[in-house]
Amino acid sequence: MKTIVTEKSRVNDHLILFITKKTKGHGPRDFVEHLASSFKASSAFISIPTSSSPAILIKSSKMAKISWRSLLPSCSRNGAEEKQQKKNRSVPQPISFPRLAWSDLSSSGGVLSPEDLSTSLPGSNLHIFTLGELRAATQGFSAVNFLGAGGFGPVFKGFLDDRAQTVAVKLLDLDGAQGHKEWLAEVIFLGQLRHERLVKLIGYCFEDNQRLLVYEFMAKGSLENHLFQSYSAALPWSTRLKIAIGAAQGLTFLHDIEKPVIYRDFKTSNILLDSDYNAKLSDFGLAKDGPEGDESHVSTRVMGTEGYAAPEYIMTGHLTAMSDVYCFGVVLLELLAGRRSIDKSRPLKERNLVEWARPYLSNASRLHRIMDARLDGQYSLRGAEKVASVAHQCLSRRPKSRPAMSAVVKMLEPLLDLDSTAAVAPFVYVVPTDGTTDEKDDDCEKELAKNEAEKDELQHRHRRRHQHHPRRHRRRRHHDNDHMHEVNSPRAGDLHEQGGS
Repeated sequence: MKTIVTEKSRVNDHLILFITKKTKGHGPRDFVEHLASSFKASSAFISIPTSSSPAILIKSSKMAKISWRSLLPSCSRNGAEEKQQKKNRSVPQPISFPRLAWSDLSSSGGVLSPEDLSTSLPGSNLHIFTLGELRAATQGFSAVNFLGAGGFGPVFKGFLDDRAQTVAVKLLDLDGAQGHKEWLAEVIFLGQLRHERLVKLIGYCFEDNQRLLVYEFMAKGSLENHLFQSYSAALPWSTRLKIAIGAAQGLTFLHDIEKPVIYRDFKTSNILLDSDYNAKLSDFGLAKDGPEGDESHVSTRVMGTEGYAAPEYIMTGHLTAMSDVYCFGVVLLELLAGRRSIDKSRPLKERNLVEWARPYLSNASRLHRIMDARLDGQYSLRGAEKVASVAHQCLSRRPKSRPAMSAVVKMLEPLLDLDSTAAVAPFVYVVPTDGTTDEKDDDCEKELAKNEAEKDELQHRHRRRHQHHPRRHRRRRHHDNDHMHEVNSPRAGDLHEQGGS
């Protein structure tokens, strides 16, 4: 099918292309439908008139900034380009689409249909599941497949394609704190963002008032469960460092892409681990598009989790990438101490982890006081000091003093190569060989007898000292008794108060 763009123009935020028919068998309308299919755009973005020479109307302020050739790689005025494309036809070239911002879809009038939502996210390849399919995949959302629950709702393990693929199905709690807005944010962000440090969104379900999300399955669950649950074994130092670096790489990707994203809810429960403890970020319900152009911040309603949110964000509602950096510092501190950011079961001064631990982070000689006791000293002292230094920088009260996440990754990655030798040598018990047990026992008995003899000698000397100075000893004893009587006797004022009560 050959088609030529005869005219192009822009009207406000619309890019208009006029096309004409060149060969028999395929009309302009066929081409428009082909474009709509390849571009994965909904009827809200492309208009298909019924005239013989229809116009393609692409309605988007973001698209208006893009060259029309980048949108229509198959359209050309040049025959040489047409021939070159035929040669390359055997190798399909992926079409690169600009990421749609949250505001592009969330501000559209009315509620998007499932089909409109899918086609409005170019290149997302999200699958639209029916509620029946996900009910079957999770065995009716059985308690046996229950994985956990968060602010969005419960999460269930599921199986697709005759158990060939294991997934995690998140079901929106209709009575919970989150709703359609958070569900839509998750679809918009994870539907377009792809990175090895982000959990992959496979698809979603949108039926009546039901909202579900389907993710890749993360075998080890959340960092929160491994770090704070009493029944789980303590995470080794090297694993903690690996998780911290992986999570930092995920935030770096979000901050450094063309249209930056502020995660806003970085915490241990949102860091998921695969079977090899590779960290991936999940739950983008509170994520926001970062500031663009000359903007320094995004003004928004304060949301997040207590103990993680940056102080300037709480006070002003001004959201920046440095807000995420502060959250990362909190998680890094949790990895060091093995404590939650807020723990109301601890003494008053220790309930807020950041306020309690901050003075120790910059003091290497006192750092051991906040280190997780379950590590049993099995960590690199130098590595722990470096991690504490990074956490201290990230937790700076001045946002401009915090490092960018890319700098954090560069500071943490070399620490993986440090020798994770124990800060305290482990206790080693050597089992005695045959024939030496009796000899060892005899030595122990001799040592005990020697100690008893020394103890008796000290007691004898003590008694002799008091026999030589009986008067001085009695005077001191009377003085002590008088003192004890004075301390234990209530004051006159106290007695007066007791009598009047």
